[in-house]
Amino acid sequence: MKKRVTSNNQRRAQKKVLLMGRSEAGKTSMRSIIFANYIARDTRRLGATMDVEQSNVRFLNNLVLNLWDCGGQDNFMETYFTTQRNVIYSNVEVLIFVFDVQSSDVQKDLEKYQGCIEGIIKFSPDAMIFCLIHKMDLVPPAQREHIFDSRRNELEFRSKPLKICCYATSIWDETLYNAWSKIMSLLIPNVAELKRKLRKFADTIGADEVLLFEKATFLVVADHVRKEHSEKHRFEKISNIIKQFKLSCNKMQSFFKSIEVRNSTFSAHIELFTSNMYIMVVMSDPQVCSAAIQLNINNAKQYFREQDVS
Repeated sequence: MKKRVTSNNQRRAQKKVLLMGRSEAGKTSMRSIIFANYIARDTRRLGATMDVEQSNVRFLNNLVLNLWDCGGQDNFMETYFTTQRNVIYSNVEVLIFVFDVQSSDVQKDLEKYQGCIEGIIKFSPDAMIFCLIHKMDLVPPAQREHIFDSRRNELEFRSKPLKICCYATSIWDETLYNAWSKIMSLLIPNVAELKRKLRKFADTIGADEVLLFEKATFLVVADHVRKEHSEKHRFEKISNIIKQFKLSCNKMQSFFKSIEVRNSTFSAHIELFTSNMYIMVVMSDPQVCSAAIQLNINNAKQYFREQDVS
């Protein structure tokens, strides 16, 4: 495992995130989609992670994730519970454990997970823990809710006394963005202030909803909804769609700055808002023209830029 020497200031600026799970659970694929701009079909070319791959990922401005992608082969995982235990589990901010929902040995998955939980309890008892029940697209739709609830109940029992959060995920739909958006929002130090400013901005201009997306990953950072919508996962679907469009622009050596979608019932305006974020403003008032939306966004930029996540 490669080691880096970092100063105390660097350590304070970083948040250590463990990405764990048995071999072929899908850890590296999801990391590559979220942070390395892979599309789902291209992850088939990725090889297995050997030992531990460390990378520093900048999210927003001064939030740096020290991401540890831990190889899931049995011989590697054994060292995580023995010789490397102190190194792996010390100073952990977040543990993300990925389960293959179609694993042929669920009992072994659970044993490895419990070994991780024991390490977290000993060395990082305040860490946040997330369990991703992955590859849910392979489960028949009628069975998904039952299987997810059953796995979640088992994991909650085995995690005691720690509290955990579980998500059903797949690289082929918006569920991956939903889970990672929820996880990342908990790591942003001033997300409550961002939400307060969004609420004030939305109320001032009469928007149905306003969202902030992180520039590189297009994960949802914060949102405020004034008018409820029947589609509960629309934000994550938009993240996925716009990120793919942004990648297409990059391939054409073009820079994605803004896009507007408008019909007789609503308008949605997405554009680069600060150095680290895109904004989306949704309006259903047909009397509000595009120029007025653009003017309001421009006027709000300085209000948000002053606090562009430090």
